[in-house]
Amino acid sequence: MSENNKKRAVIILSGGLDSTTCMGLAQEAGYDLFPISFDYGQRHKIEIENAKQVAEHYGVSARHKIIKLDFLRDFGGSALTDDTIDVPNVVNGPESEEIPVTYVPGRNLLFLSIATSYAEVTGSQAIYIGVNALDYSGYPDCRPEFIHKVEEVIALATKVGVEGKGITIETPLISWSKAKIVEEGLKIGVPYELTTSCYNGKAEACGECDSCRLRLKGFEEAGSKDPIAYL
Repeated sequence: MSENNKKRAVIILSGGLDSTTCMGLAQEAGYDLFPISFDYGQRHKIEIENAKQVAEHYGVSARHKIIKLDFLRDFGGSALTDDTIDVPNVVNGPESEEIPVTYVPGRNLLFLSIATSYAEVTGSQAIYIGVNALDYSGYPDCRPEFIHKVEEVIALATKVGVEGKGITIETPLISWSKAKIVEEGLKIGVPYELTTSCYNGKAEACGECDSCRLRLKGFEEAGSKDPIAYL
């Protein structure tokens, strides 16, 4: 397939394990990659630098868009955007009905809306997002129902949707355990050494926050060693 005719995908790239796995999977699926990252005042802003490295690894730095959404920190309401709320060290299990304090109100809705604009402009047929309904039980914007509804809105609210071409939202990780994500990523050479998952935003991951714990558990269950540095 020629470069001009190659199918295209926007990848919502945080610089973390899940979104970077999505980059690898989209490439494996034959898509030309158009990554987009968001600086929303998150306390782990260091992940933006990781996203840049991942984009460079895949040879698409020139297409990598970094969008500032400073108002999410102004709003607060999440341990990731409000310094008065502590990052928890307890992982909510799949049976938990409590929405974690690391949930950022409206984040994925905003991300997908902006990614849709980038997809239309670039002629992309898909948007990849690394949402996971299994390990992150309780995040309302990680559920399949949410994704399906946003797809319906995209079909109604975009030029490509009205013309019948459409943009799909690809969520390959949505029902995978963290171990399966790691296993599948390692098979296709995902550069996990360039990623971070820590919510505390230090040069070395804390190993204690819920995101670090889930990541470490995933590598352990996958029978592999996490290549990043921990305190």
